[in-house]
Amino acid sequence: MPSDIRLLAVAATASIVLVGSVYSVVYDTYLDTSNPLVTTLPHPLHATHYFASKKNPLNVYFTKKLWLWTTSAFLFLYTTSPAASRSRRRILQFALATTVWLAFTSWFFGPPVFERLTASTGGECTLHLPSGAAFTIPQEYCFTRSRISITTHPSLFPAAILIPDGEWTGMPRLRKGHDVSGHTFLLTLSTVFLLDQLRWSFARQRPWPFSHRTGVVFTSVVIVASLVALCTTSLYFHTPFEKFTGYVLGLISAGLVQLPYSLSTSDIPR
Repeated sequence: MPSDIRLLAVAATASIVLVGSVYSVVYDTYLDTSNPLVTTLPHPLHATHYFASKKNPLNVYFTKKLWLWTTSAFLFLYTTSPAASRSRRRILQFALATTVWLAFTSWFFGPPVFERLTASTGGECTLHLPSGAAFTIPQEYCFTRSRISITTHPSLFPAAILIPDGEWTGMPRLRKGHDVSGHTFLLTLSTVFLLDQLRWSFARQRPWPFSHRTGVVFTSVVIVASLVALCTTSLYFHTPFEKFTGYVLGLISAGLVQLPYSLSTSDIPR
């Protein structure tokens, strides 16, 4: 495996996002997921384009659980590596990547970075009712991910709107604003990170023991699945600019994760 595998990872992910985004504009295949009028509806192409459906197995069981797959691949690869390759630097890289994942998508001293970005660019906390109606509520309910119902929060429901059954509860979401593509971000970060981890395997002597060969194959499958998922996201979801910002942030984050390599060059695989 060439020592510039990271450049190959950048070229592959950039090409997929660019070509997919251009195709989505030319053939009008993308869905503006920040538009509150369409975001809860099925993709217009869901009946004819398999991966345009949010319920496709790749999205449900892989992309939405991406960091679980990334963690499993890393641990499998790392624990089966020869002792000389089990560097503490690799553990630090994984810890940094996981911290970035948490900060951008789950928690960053309160709301995650992506939610803060959406809110700061005009995002509104929107509650969608079963009838299809939607209305805005204070942003704090989105930041705290509160479940809303007429029973628990009667003052939030406009008097003129069709009130759902008292048993119904809904989770408000930030809509409008700039909704950075979280999938593009995570798929880029995961792909570059795992490809870089494979360098350690190919830099050492072979043949590998069966356990490590299996780890390399499993990691490679996760990478390929990530590239396919990145392609489907580029084709069908988010605006081109939201995918672009997701990709750039994912690439920058992947670069930050490589920072431990700059601390010492004594054990960098060539």
